[in-house]
Amino acid sequence: MVTRPIPPAIAAIAPDGKLTPRQRRHFMIGMSLRRQKPGTGSAHSFMMKRTADIHWPDLREILKGMDWVLIGGVATRAYMPERMTKDMDVLVRYDDGDEAIDRLKKAGYKVISPLAVKGYLLHSPEGVELDVLYGKYKWLNDALANHEYDPAGYPVISLPYLIVLKLAANRGRDVGDMSTMLGWTDEAALSLVRKIVAKYSPEDVDDLESLIFMGQMERQIPPEDEH
Repeated sequence: MVTRPIPPAIAAIAPDGKLTPRQRRHFMIGMSLRRQKPGTGSAHSFMMKRTADIHWPDLREILKGMDWVLIGGVATRAYMPERMTKDMDVLVRYDDGDEAIDRLKKAGYKVISPLAVKGYLLHSPEGVELDVLYGKYKWLNDALANHEYDPAGYPVISLPYLIVLKLAANRGRDVGDMSTMLGWTDEAALSLVRKIVAKYSPEDVDDLESLIFMGQMERQIPPEDEH
């Protein structure tokens, strides 16, 4: 087995090269901030589009009477231009999880396997991947009671709690999603995001501000000499 040398930039953070999820996010944010220039994002007209052109299973009738919200990549289309993602993620209360799975099975969904966290991967009758997560978060009741809707009319977790989830996930794709969503939201919404992150994920407050800054830099009009 070939041993690869640890890049100096990574060794400065973790000498053994084993970055924690939070260190990995710090590294990616730092790299983005060093390279970023004002106005390096997409056109404003495109960034303001909110579409539901990609078809995902409609669970509203199946889960009628139960509190649930979309999270993950599909949920981001409520706050930024729609993007591709391999599956649809649904969050329900822990105590509602088994009933949700039973209803989905009766509707033709097939349970494939347990998830790494409490919940299950299912396939729709058309073969679409669906992750159902059983939630026990301290903020879950508030998030379920105060959700938003995406352009298809599906219930979507509100932006502050979506950011809390993505901060916890610490994946590369999440950094890009967060900076885009935060950069294109208004100050009133940002104030609520700051409040919720400070309450439920205070160790990530500094990263949140960096992500907001990155997103707002992308939407700026570049200097005239760079056109």
